[in-house]
Amino acid sequence: MKMKGKVFLFGDNVNTDEIIPARYLNTSDPAELARYCMEDIRPGFGRREDIKGGIIVAGENFGCGSSREHAPIAIKAAGISCVIAKSFARIFFRNSINTGLPIVELSNIEEFEEGDEVEVDLEKGVVKNVTKGKEYKIQPYPDFLRNIIKAGGWLEYCLTVVGGQET
Repeated sequence: MKMKGKVFLFGDNVNTDEIIPARYLNTSDPAELARYCMEDIRPGFGRREDIKGGIIVAGENFGCGSSREHAPIAIKAAGISCVIAKSFARIFFRNSINTGLPIVELSNIEEFEEGDEVEVDLEKGVVKNVTKGKEYKIQPYPDFLRNIIKAGGWLEYCLTVVGGQET
């Protein structure tokens, strides 16, 4: 599973209330949540045309705060293909997998800049900063996690693979 996109930089401790502010949680519609993704720290981010396929690169403890699944849903629905961070809050990590949002831990994010072109290969365990010509090794996703992501999330995986209707 490979993704390629433009980098959007965020800092440390981006919490779920910043990813999708509570005032927009009156819906569970992914398209509506996407519109307000990162609204309080980057107004209009979820409505930008150039984020489709993009990759968020962030610091430590990305997705801290409340355990709402709305946060990875908003990111994914906004068109972000992957999130790379120094570290993730544990519940955000699990919610991301459950909703089909690929996430990757990488320690040297300081070498990335806003707008860099990046490729992520979850099977081989490689992140390439195409703009800078640098390559980084990451922990490859095991088959079962790649299959959950490929299916679009845990529920879709259960309905198609576990339910015996593998696609």
